[in-house]
Amino acid sequence: MEFGNHAWGGEAKVVSAHVVGCVQKADRDPVQTASFAKASGMDKARRRCTKMHALNLISRHGRWNRKEGDEGVTHRVELGMDLSIYRHLIWDWNGTLLDDAWLCREIMNGQLRKRGLPTLSAERYEAIFDFPVEGYYRKVGFDWNKESFEEAGTEFIVEYEKRKTECRLQIGAKELLKRVESAGLSQAVLSAYSHGSLEAFLGHFGVRSHFKSVAGSRNHYAEGKVEHGLRVLQELHVSASETLLIGDTTHDAEVAHAMGVGCVLIPCGHNSRDRLARCRAEVVNGLGELRLGAEGRKTSP
Repeated sequence: MEFGNHAWGGEAKVVSAHVVGCVQKADRDPVQTASFAKASGMDKARRRCTKMHALNLISRHGRWNRKEGDEGVTHRVELGMDLSIYRHLIWDWNGTLLDDAWLCREIMNGQLRKRGLPTLSAERYEAIFDFPVEGYYRKVGFDWNKESFEEAGTEFIVEYEKRKTECRLQIGAKELLKRVESAGLSQAVLSAYSHGSLEAFLGHFGVRSHFKSVAGSRNHYAEGKVEHGLRVLQELHVSASETLLIGDTTHDAEVAHAMGVGCVLIPCGHNSRDRLARCRAEVVNGLGELRLGAEGRKTSP
């Protein structure tokens, strides 16, 4: 198994030695990966996600435990969520399949510095980012008596469009999309990102063909996704009871509830685990904990 180099913000950080070690040896703690990341110069937010990626890989390949008295028998522990109980998956894009929370925070901090406002730590960003984003802008200090939300929002998206190719898919995302398709489940993307840009970005990563439907916003102001989500169900003629929405924010849980579909949330995007845990949804560590059928079930070699 190869983990390879993962680029955050244009800087490739090699974490393979420690992450793969965590997967291959049961007595290795994935916290070591975070220590490696710290020594490599990653900021706190990216170190936290590096540790999370180690946990994701362990859950993807199974944690091998030896029980007392087993005499050489190892057991693979069942972890994660079985996607095969659903027929249709609706994916959020930003923060769920695309690793872009770091870029969004960097751009926002640039806007805040320009206006003489306090910048955001990763913890603060994950604690207050929300939809519709106009309210989030007000929370960080924007004054609509001095400028309009449309002006501030356009400034953000112009910079995001310039830099978005610095982002990468979340680790394991492309492989998971392929496995889901092979298992016969239909997939769609539901995003607050503008529709035209979303279509182009899916093509950029070579994953557009995995989705039966793509639903993005008709503008770039990230107002929310409930209306678009309801339209997706109507257009695809799918049953809400057989559909799962996978996202990374409290808004995704709100959208899923409004649509009447299942929901699973992943805390390596735009909202913290603490916020997600308060939602009426299952929370998993990462994409690596999403399995299909017998994947990850307890087995003996």
